[in-house]
Amino acid sequence: MFPELTRDDVFRIETARLWLRWPRAVDARDLVQLASDQEVMKQASCLQAPFDAHAADDFVIGARRANTQGEGIVLALAPRRSPSAFLGMAGVQAKGDGATLVLAYWLGQTHRGQGLMREAIEAILDMAFVLSAAQEVETPSAGAKALASSGFPPAGADGLCRISRAAWLQDRSQAASRIAWPRVAA
Repeated sequence: MFPELTRDDVFRIETARLWLRWPRAVDARDLVQLASDQEVMKQASCLQAPFDAHAADDFVIGARRANTQGEGIVLALAPRRSPSAFLGMAGVQAKGDGATLVLAYWLGQTHRGQGLMREAIEAILDMAFVLSAAQEVETPSAGAKALASSGFPPAGADGLCRISRAAWLQDRSQAASRIAWPRVAA
């Protein structure tokens, strides 16, 4: 599904404020601490309570396995100024034949309200649509604010938010055309 480029743990996505990097064993401690917050557990459909050190280790191993096998791009969020820190997770994994990707994401409570999750979601989806043949991304509507600010339409009757490849790329193209590019003198 995803190319060789993403299958090595040196793969990273850099945004204005974040490094999205492969999760590491050392992240498990912070993962348990952040996931102990009930608000995080409500948002994180990929985490199951009770979430202890063993579950965190399994989660990190599973994320790394999905990345290595090219079945997903599952990354830890870290501030650019401190790339070893751990703020949360965001990623996509193939569903069925790979035409649909499932987006999962969560952010520690103390880091919310700054637009970091929107930034991470946009970076993940830009990469996912460029590097895969997926035609759609779906996700539970738990983080509706981050989804809406990233261009997702409201959830359907099944409680899932979906965006097609065409709609995502059109939205991103329109956003790029609104950027005030510097003029170059001839």
